[in-house]
Amino acid sequence: MNPRILLLPAIVLSMFFFSGCESGGKADLKSDIDSLSYCIGVNLGEAFTKGDLPKLDLEIMKAAMQHVLDNSDSQQIEAMEAEAFIQEFLMQRQAKVSTEKKLEGEKFLAENASKEGVVTTASGLQYKVIQEGTGPKPKLTDKVKVHYHGTLIDSTVFDSSIDRGEPTEFNVNQVISGWSEALQLMNVGSKYMLYIPHDLAYGEQGAGGAVPPFSTLVFEVELLGIDSASSESAE
Repeated sequence: MNPRILLLPAIVLSMFFFSGCESGGKADLKSDIDSLSYCIGVNLGEAFTKGDLPKLDLEIMKAAMQHVLDNSDSQQIEAMEAEAFIQEFLMQRQAKVSTEKKLEGEKFLAENASKEGVVTTASGLQYKVIQEGTGPKPKLTDKVKVHYHGTLIDSTVFDSSIDRGEPTEFNVNQVISGWSEALQLMNVGSKYMLYIPHDLAYGEQGAGGAVPPFSTLVFEVELLGIDSASSESAE
């Protein structure tokens, strides 16, 4: 969440105009100003829920906004100081969440390593064979066709060709390193479970809102085929 959204009315207003908010038809919304006030409140509420903020004290927020609107001497924190505080708070909160996510992943992998059938490679990648195929193994330069289902360790689905009902194709050397390593272990027709530590996945940055930083990932992957024409042209 951009902390400026808490400080700059222009951003809140732009959110209102782009949202196409209309009068709610409630009895207490008697004018356009009433509706505008309500809609800005809705957008602020949405921004707070999407920003992973703790539960806020609305009475204190209301008092601060009133102090600013009244240009009151009672204002306890100036705008620039408030913005710096918000930025620092969010950075510290994100650092805490990232550390927890990293430790959760390490604990998960340590426990998973002892489970029957799970193999851990030198890189830290873990896999389990569900079905062993009999076809060829792809090379790093090959293009492959796969079906997969990807989750976080809490089972949250973030990507799935299976759910979309359509396999996907890509070059083995153009995906996260955990995938690149695992695919070269698989024969066509194989289905593996992959357990990929964050440093072989999306690392400290994560991937948009779907994969948080330091996330360990779990995939069910079926190798359907190798694009032989692509392989020959690569050679």
